[in-house]
Amino acid sequence: MDILVVLEDNNGTIHRMGIESITAAQHISNTLGLSTGALVMGKNTNSLLSEASEYDLDEVLFVNNELLNEYSSDGYAEAVKQVIDQENPTYVLFGHSYQVRDYVPRVSAKLMRPFLADSISIHIDEKEVSLTKQMFNAKLFTDISPHGDTPFLISFQSASFLSDDAVKGNAKTREVSISLDSSMIKSESEEPFKESSGGVDLSAAELIVSVGRGIGKEENIPMVQDLAEALGAEISSSRPVVDSGWLPPSHQVGSSGQAVSPKMYLALGISGAIQHVVGMKASKNIVVINKDPEAPIFEIADYGVVGDLLEIIPKLTEAIQSK
Repeated sequence: MDILVVLEDNNGTIHRMGIESITAAQHISNTLGLSTGALVMGKNTNSLLSEASEYDLDEVLFVNNELLNEYSSDGYAEAVKQVIDQENPTYVLFGHSYQVRDYVPRVSAKLMRPFLADSISIHIDEKEVSLTKQMFNAKLFTDISPHGDTPFLISFQSASFLSDDAVKGNAKTREVSISLDSSMIKSESEEPFKESSGGVDLSAAELIVSVGRGIGKEENIPMVQDLAEALGAEISSSRPVVDSGWLPPSHQVGSSGQAVSPKMYLALGISGAIQHVVGMKASKNIVVINKDPEAPIFEIADYGVVGDLLEIIPKLTEAIQSK
């Protein structure tokens, strides 16, 4: 197997960033003619296996071991390391989730191979793969070409690839046996792992209402929350809103926050600084309301409204609630 995608359990379904990594793997595979597989494990192995086998992969590997039913960085790192030793892939791909940030550095240490984390894109030129990463708060970008001994451990920032672009298929399944005992697990997770503090997983949200400092003052935040509730959406913000203490850091979108790709991103009073745009530009539909017709965010908007937020938001909320 040339490419192995390690998939993460999200309450019985594949974490969206895992499906995005399948898209990345398919891109490499189609360009270079490489074989591609995926790995699932944990207490929901059967449901993950069924879902993963519906994608265009050569095969889906699964590990059944009761010591993996509850997440631990030691257990997951050892399991993934043993599968890599057996399958000998050139590329091992992950979504850059908090769980991956926790245990994959241990895999890297066990294999003595670097972890190329938080990449945002792939470029392939005459059989050579290079990865793009952001630097200095997304003000600069750098390309990295992995060389030397394999495997190359690579994670992708949320929304670097689109989950909707993952090609469906009918993959074979195969069980992989590993040797894991309790003496190998020295760490213990005391509570279920959460994708972000406060339980706000913006990366999985389909609808997001995002607020910028154009809202004026903290006292106006509740009207934005009312609109989000009426839409059944999560609420997020730009960095100035977080820096002002109007919303907690877990709601921040951008290069220093979360990256998202919802079906709709409603941007309220957000100017469109590049540090924010890099975190939401993969949204399927971007709707902008801003009183400044020259705001840069209009350049990436699918729909735009120039107007006063304090007049538009209550009327929009009322119209949605009346339906």
